[in-house]
Amino acid sequence: MTNSHNPRQSSDILDFRASALADDDNWHERDPDFVAFDGDQLEREERAAMRRVAGLSTELEDVTEVEYRQLRLERVVLAGVWCEGSVEDAENSLRELAALAETAGSTVLAGVLQRRLRPDPATYLGSGKAEELRDIVADEGADTVVCDSELAPSQRRALEDVVKVKVIDRTALILDIFAQHAKSREGKAQVELAQLQYLLPRLRGWGESMSRQAGGRVAGGEGIGSRGPGETKIELDRRRINTKIAKLRREIRGMKKTRDTKRSARHANKVPAVAIAGYTNAGKSSLLNRLTGAGVLVENALFATLDPTVRRAQTQDGRDYTLADTVGFVRSLPTQLVEAFRSTLEEVADSDLLLHVVDGSHPDPEGQISAVRAVLADVEATDVPEIIVVNKADAADPEVLDRLRRHEKGAVIVSARTGAGLDELRDIIDAALPKPHIPMTLLVPYDRGDIVNRLHTDAEVLAEEHTPDGTRLEVKVSEDQVEPLREFELADVTG
Repeated sequence: MTNSHNPRQSSDILDFRASALADDDNWHERDPDFVAFDGDQLEREERAAMRRVAGLSTELEDVTEVEYRQLRLERVVLAGVWCEGSVEDAENSLRELAALAETAGSTVLAGVLQRRLRPDPATYLGSGKAEELRDIVADEGADTVVCDSELAPSQRRALEDVVKVKVIDRTALILDIFAQHAKSREGKAQVELAQLQYLLPRLRGWGESMSRQAGGRVAGGEGIGSRGPGETKIELDRRRINTKIAKLRREIRGMKKTRDTKRSARHANKVPAVAIAGYTNAGKSSLLNRLTGAGVLVENALFATLDPTVRRAQTQDGRDYTLADTVGFVRSLPTQLVEAFRSTLEEVADSDLLLHVVDGSHPDPEGQISAVRAVLADVEATDVPEIIVVNKADAADPEVLDRLRRHEKGAVIVSARTGAGLDELRDIIDAALPKPHIPMTLLVPYDRGDIVNRLHTDAEVLAEEHTPDGTRLEVKVSEDQVEPLREFELADVTG
C-alpha cells in the first residue's frame, strides 16, 4: 500500500506529543499527516513509530536541589504497545498506568506508545524501539521503565539489557501497590501469596552463585566438607517459595473459615447482604460512608481499600441489612490477585444484591464496567442482582450520564460527595432486597417479649394490640420464620 503523504521521520514522531484526552480529543482531525486506522492494515510509519503521550509527567517543579533530593522517589518512564482499539483507548490505558505508578510512590517523567500488531516476543517494543526508549530514559534521568502489559520473564530481561535500568510490568506494579496498602493479617497474606506466585516463574540466576550446587548441610550455611550433589541455588529458592506458598494457602483457608462463620451467622439471622463492588477509585468507600456512616478510609488513590469492611444498615422501613465494601478492580487485574483474594471476593458472590459503582467522570466508564464484570465472572458472582450506581455525577459530563442511562437499564446517578441521588438509591435498595411476605396472626404471651422484639427486627409488623392474654400481632414473615411461630398462631381469627 502506498501513502499519499510524506512519511514522517522516526525522530519527528518521537517528538510528536498527543494532546491529553481531557484537553483535545480531535488532534487527528487537524493533523495533515493523520491516516485513519482501518482494521489491521497498519501504516508503515505507525508500525515504525513510538509516540510520546502528553500530560503524564508528575515531576515536581520549582524546587531547590536540596528539596529535590529529599523528595525524589523512583523516576519512571512508561511504555505501552498499542495493538487494538482506538488511540484514545491506548492513551487511557497509559494514563491509568501513570496513576498506578503515582499511587506506588513514583514520579512519572514520560510515556511512550508504539503501534504494533502484537508485542515483540523478544523485547516487547522491538529491538530498534527499545534502543529509542533507552535514549528517552537517559534523557529524562529515569531509573525504571514500567510496561503497560504483563511481560514474559525473557521479555523483561531482554528489555533491561537494552535500556540499562530496572524494568517492571503492570502486574508487578499492581502487586506493589497492594503490598503497600494491605493492613489486615488476611490482606497481607493474600498479597504475599500473589507476589510469590508471580515471582516463582521469574526466578533469575545471577552469575555462578545461582548455579552452584548445595548438598548435605551446605544449604544451611555450612561450608568446607559439606559440599556434594544436591540442589542448585535457584532450585533451592524455588522449593522455599513453593513451601511458603503452601503455608500461606493454609493460613488463608483458616481465615476463610472465620469469614464463613460470620457470613453463616448473618445468613442464619436472615439478614440480607448488599455488596459494593466496582473499579478502583470509583468512590465505593465514600458511598459506604454515606449510606451507613461507617467512617471508612476515603482517599483519592487507587486501591485505597483492600480489606473488606462490613457494616450494618437499615432500609427506610426499618429492615436490617449488611453493606460490604470490597477491593477495587482494574483492567487486566493480575490473575494471581484474583485467586489470592478469592475468599474476600466471595462476599460479592454470596450477597443478595450488588451495587456496581462506576466513576461517571472517567474517560471510559463502559470500559470500567466491562473490566469489573470480567472479574465478577471469575469469582462466579454473575447471578447476583446488579444495580449500576454511576458515582461522581457532580464531576461527570451530562452526555456521558445520559449514555450510561440508555445502555444500563435501571442505572442510578449519584454523587457520594454532594449526596445527590442517594435517596433514590436507598429506595431502589429497599425495593430490591427480599421482604417478608407470608401473613400471620399471632398471640404472644407477655413472658415471651423476645419473640415480639425479634418480629419487630426481622419481620414486618402490620398491627399490634395488647390483650389480657398477650400481645396480638398481624405480621408478614419470611418462609423460614413460619414454623418457629406456629405455636403462637391464631388459627381461627374472627376479628
